[in-house]
Amino acid sequence: MEPVDTPRVFSDRYELTHLIARGGMAQVYRARDRQLDRPVALKVLFPELSVDRAFVERFRREAQAAANLSHPNIVPVFDWGEDNGSYFIVMEFVDGRALSAVLRESGPLSPQQTATIGANVAAALAFAHRHGVVHRDVKPGNVLITADGIVKVTDFGIARAMNTEESLTQTGAVMGTAAYFSPEQAEGHGVDARSDIYSLGVVLYEMSTGKPPFTGDSPVAVASKHVRDQPALPRSVNPAIPAAFEAVVMKAMAKSPNDRYATAEEFRADLLRFTDGRPVEAGDPAQTTTMAPVGATPGVMVTGQTQALPTGGGGGGVRGGGGRNGGGGDDSRAERERQRRVRRLVTLLVALLVVLAVIAIFLVQALTTTQHVPVPSVVGQTVQVATQTLQSDNLAVGTTSSRTSSTTPKGQVISSDPKAGTRVAKNSQVSLVVSAGPTVSTVTVPPVVGQQLIPATEAITNAGLSYKTNYVTSTKPSGTVLKQNPAGGMTVKSTTIVKLTVSSSQSSVSVPNVVGFSQTSAGSTITAANLTVGSQTSACSQQVSTGSVASQSPAAGTQQPPLTPINLVVSSGPCSATVPNVVGDTQSVASGAISSTPGLNPVFTQVDCSSSGGTPGQVQSQSPSAGTVLSPPFPQTVTMTVCSASTTTTTTTGGGTTTTTTTSVPKPTT
Repeated sequence: MEPVDTPRVFSDRYELTHLIARGGMAQVYRARDRQLDRPVALKVLFPELSVDRAFVERFRREAQAAANLSHPNIVPVFDWGEDNGSYFIVMEFVDGRALSAVLRESGPLSPQQTATIGANVAAALAFAHRHGVVHRDVKPGNVLITADGIVKVTDFGIARAMNTEESLTQTGAVMGTAAYFSPEQAEGHGVDARSDIYSLGVVLYEMSTGKPPFTGDSPVAVASKHVRDQPALPRSVNPAIPAAFEAVVMKAMAKSPNDRYATAEEFRADLLRFTDGRPVEAGDPAQTTTMAPVGATPGVMVTGQTQALPTGGGGGGVRGGGGRNGGGGDDSRAERERQRRVRRLVTLLVALLVVLAVIAIFLVQALTTTQHVPVPSVVGQTVQVATQTLQSDNLAVGTTSSRTSSTTPKGQVISSDPKAGTRVAKNSQVSLVVSAGPTVSTVTVPPVVGQQLIPATEAITNAGLSYKTNYVTSTKPSGTVLKQNPAGGMTVKSTTIVKLTVSSSQSSVSVPNVVGFSQTSAGSTITAANLTVGSQTSACSQQVSTGSVASQSPAAGTQQPPLTPINLVVSSGPCSATVPNVVGDTQSVASGAISSTPGLNPVFTQVDCSSSGGTPGQVQSQSPSAGTVLSPPFPQTVTMTVCSASTTTTTTTGGGTTTTTTTSVPKPTT
């Protein structure tokens, strides 16, 4: 971080202290919230974007939507505003590093680490998708890892404001964004949650192989490859990647959204299956069909043209004849000869069709009575499933043997003899080679008790082991490893999971009072107290204005465990409004009476009351009438007529007398 040369305070509250990063649309600063005395991250839009009113309005709406996302893996948005033409959003300050920086410094991560981080990102996306928010810019730069090893996703909403066309045509950091575009995003089509799934698949590809699947000389070239090219399989880039992990990544990166995981939650579940050593649900990427040729219409078969056979002879008539009538007789004979040729040709065609039909019948019988069948593919199946597959094709399992494999999970078929596709006699035996799993080596567990979580987990993964964490309340600094099992120095199998007990600084949290707060302020206040926002329902309220929190549960002041959900009821406006009597009041008094009644707005019209004797500036009538009880929706208007008057002034000049009539009309108040 770079200290800022000239400190600036936004909205008389947020004091810039350090420049954290520069992006394609904004600069990110570390700032101090003077009101709450805490560090925050302040993202300030570039001036060229701040003058685009349409962009700013989109950005405002998306910032509000992102502010309602309260999840442990999402960086919360606290505030949004404008200061001297500069638009900004205020987010939680995350003390950690971007995943992009981790990859630059460390290179590819292990599949176990990649899947663990990816599962946390998928959890954040699943929560956002359930609340109607699509990220649209999932990339390593928007994934942060804290000093405690917590994964957080940031920039929900800002990618929504910047559309795809702008992203492709701008320069600088946009190149990184194009590397993670989904095909539909690159083509400028509408996107949904499955676009985020594709982009996360690209991130996992880069994390495990060390490079993104597509590169090019320009953002447009990279985006075009996402649409048209098939990526190299991850294992062809990094042979150490397990087949199961490769299958998960390639399913997420399917060209068609319908072929990807249907939801981010399904994606997360398959990643967790991999980390737990269970079979994944993603299919073998080698069996996935490639893209159709450009211009082909899916599901349509193009056939050749058929030409009809001629039905008669051609050429001129028969010339000759010796007498006057000779030509007519010759023509008659020629016509009869032509008809005979036609009949012979038709007979020949019918006979040919009969022969072809007989041959077809024999071929069908030969095929249906053959004793040979193709061997089905059983690679990747368990022995039990492979046996059922072979039996359903009238084949049987012969001998089975096993061998170690670092790519095929234990118990799954590595190969068959004969190979898949070979035609063999029915009831033949097919021999199977089954994986005995990888050759399990032994490693020494590094001692990590007393260390902070990040260096501790790095030491464990560098030793070839995986880990799980459990947080407990402790007086030790937050993130300190208190216990480990197995203990440091023990020799264990490389498949062992080291369980870490990590300190947490809080055992309970006092629930803040957010009644009367806006939803955005309530969410940021709850998150700042180390709690989460629970359900949000609406109800009418006579005491609280529309859009503000009317009640909360658990109640303010109670002690709750950290991250406890706080359920909010938001005011939808007053339950009813009784129209007050303002007839005879002055316009200013009437305006105050109507405005102070929740749900009502005053509207005034002027009438000339000089003939009727009304008092100027007084309300003569109102609609609805006094005492009327109005029901939602609100606001509703109360229309009042205010009396005006005319005065006559006579002026005498040298040329005569001039009479001027002036109408006194009080200024309407709305």
